[in-house]
Amino acid sequence: MALYGAAAAVLEGLERGAGGVKALVFQSRFPLYALVSETLRYSAVLEELLAGAALLRAEKKLSPQLAKVLVYDLLFGKGLKCGGRWKALARRHRARLEAELARLKVRRKVSGNEELLALAQAGGPGASQVPRYVRVNTLRTCVDDVIEFFKREGYCYLGKAASVEELRSLSGKKFLLDLHLPELLVFPPQTDFHDNVLYTSGHIILQDKASCLPAFLLSPAAGAHVIDACAAPGNKTSHLAAILKNKGQIFAFDVDTKRLATMSTMLTRAGVTGFQLAQQDFLTVDPGDPKYSKVAYILLDPSCSGSGMVNRVPVAEAAASAERLQALAGFQRKVLSHGLSFPALRRLVYSTCSLHREENEDVVGAVLQEWGSAFRLVDAFPGWPCRGLAAFPGAESCLRASTADTLTQGFFVAVLERRGDGAAASRSLPAAAGDSPQHGEGTEPGAAPKKRRRKKQRKVCAALPGNCRCSKQRRSGGKQVK
Repeated sequence: MALYGAAAAVLEGLERGAGGVKALVFQSRFPLYALVSETLRYSAVLEELLAGAALLRAEKKLSPQLAKVLVYDLLFGKGLKCGGRWKALARRHRARLEAELARLKVRRKVSGNEELLALAQAGGPGASQVPRYVRVNTLRTCVDDVIEFFKREGYCYLGKAASVEELRSLSGKKFLLDLHLPELLVFPPQTDFHDNVLYTSGHIILQDKASCLPAFLLSPAAGAHVIDACAAPGNKTSHLAAILKNKGQIFAFDVDTKRLATMSTMLTRAGVTGFQLAQQDFLTVDPGDPKYSKVAYILLDPSCSGSGMVNRVPVAEAAASAERLQALAGFQRKVLSHGLSFPALRRLVYSTCSLHREENEDVVGAVLQEWGSAFRLVDAFPGWPCRGLAAFPGAESCLRASTADTLTQGFFVAVLERRGDGAAASRSLPAAAGDSPQHGEGTEPGAAPKKRRRKKQRKVCAALPGNCRCSKQRRSGGKQVK
């Protein structure tokens, strides 16, 4: 009962606008993300089933959110495995619900659940169009071994993608290496790896491609001191650690105790070392504190409207009021300016999952004007197809992402550098997957290795990630999974 009640509470929170899916799930003590995400994905179908079966009329104490979760798991999920009296209630109505599902398929002229879902979702952008992006955690393993693992699981590796259109055409059990990010694998939309041993052991991170851009473009040098200013839930922090190769120091801040506790567990599972978590508002961190005197890189992903998150509901949430946008933008300008005040700072990446110019180009333009000639906007990732809106001269150096253009969540990224560090700093910015000095190996992952590599090294030792040869060869990155 507690599991389904907690999932229903997340759905209620989404409808109240209390946060996004990940944030609300993060606050729960249950592993709910897969259940909540799939319930949301089937939401339109579930509403039709509940109406057709008149379940809410028959069970007046059952909330719509709890009904959706129960019916999803009963008809489309793994079956009701817990739930107490709610489990008994749902099973009591099983025959009626299954009959209604069969009638709905007949009316829609489909035979399978996925076909029914596709019809329900047709006509609008959403999470169903976004591929499943899988970031290989190089603190635990390497791209070659993960590719081999999935091939053993029955997936077909198609090599490195040449275009976004190739990603769009993925289906079945086929997957690609991303064309932009060198440690990102791409699977068809809705591929679920939450129960996969690579995910549960921290060898892979399920992270949207756009969300990987900030750490990738910050590109801190191994041994550097880095601040992740608004860190939870921790995916970007673990990405930073992988780029640093666990050599250096990460200071991560968040104001929520529960989120930090969960984040600590996640980072440990991912093999991250050399990090300090602090329950503290980043605006209260003193740039003059000797503790941060060597901080040269800051990743700043502050609170925003979340209007770019296609799996965020209700849809009306994306249409933030002018007053709310003004308040958010005011906070974002303040926190960005605060980040630039750290004395040893060389590079800062500012990012949001918002589509609104007020939270993106307008914030960056205002803060750059405030700081005069001290900082400049870097033309990062020239090959990226979507650029910033023309809000001020040079705003095209910023990056934007969207479901329609880049097959990702909606996102915005700007890279700011202190003037005087000059060309050396800019040259260290990765321009594309093959150009990254920290990620590229000189050969395409999964491709035939050079002859000088020993035959034995081409083999994956075993299916279990704890036997990964890449992680055994590395001395950093935490204990191996056994």
